Amino acid sequence: MTLTVHHLNNSRSQRVLFLLEELEVPYEIRRYERNPRTMLAPASLRAVHPLGKSPVVTDGDRTLAETGAIMEYLATTYGDGRLMPQPGSVERERATYYLHYAEGSLMPLLLLQLVFSRLPQQPPKLLRPLLRPLLDGIGRGVDRQFLGPQLALHLNFLDRELDARPWFAGDSFSVADAQMSFPLEIAGLRLKALGAALPNLQNWLDRLRARPAYARALERGGPYEIA
Repeated sequence: MTLTVHHLNNSRSQRVLFLLEELEVPYEIRRYERNPRTMLAPASLRAVHPLGKSPVVTDGDRTLAETGAIMEYLATTYGDGRLMPQPGSVERERATYYLHYAEGSLMPLLLLQLVFSRLPQQPPKLLRPLLRPLLDGIGRGVDRQFLGPQLALHLNFLDRELDARPWFAGDSFSVADAQMSFPLEIAGLRLKALGAALPNLQNWLDRLRARPAYARALERGGPYEIA
């Protein structure tokens, strides 16, 4: 059987490559490029999965979608006891939590921030000079009143979570850290909030980027160009 990652540039599928490199599992990449105007995935992804979203992984006759489900499947199927803590342990509970938290709680806020930051560019070119100040004001207002405070709440929560342990599930790098890599890369790029105010998160991100598997995944998948 051939394990194939259907990889969209600048997307959640980058952390799937990261996990596979950590597990040292052979895989192939099938590449897809976003539409440069809409930033959406190409229609050809629908031939793999009806929603046409990334990531999608095919493993023999299995087609797997949704990042958390993919990460859990890869860690339990190919991990041989690595990167997925033992069932019933506190570490497993934390790992499961972060597999869901990354997409269920943190990513929606980051996506909303991206959408509102691009509002001024959405009107037709001829109308932009007229509408840009209005749309820019709306975006700034939403960020100031809702998105900014909510993201600060989450980032401070995550920083405190790392007070007692170096990695999100416990003392060792796990699937939870691979799952959290994508939203926190975006947070680091967009919020410029990782640093002196959030030292545990900055240290975590530095250690994550220093892992050989991280470098190999970037080499195969390409760097993030999200900021």
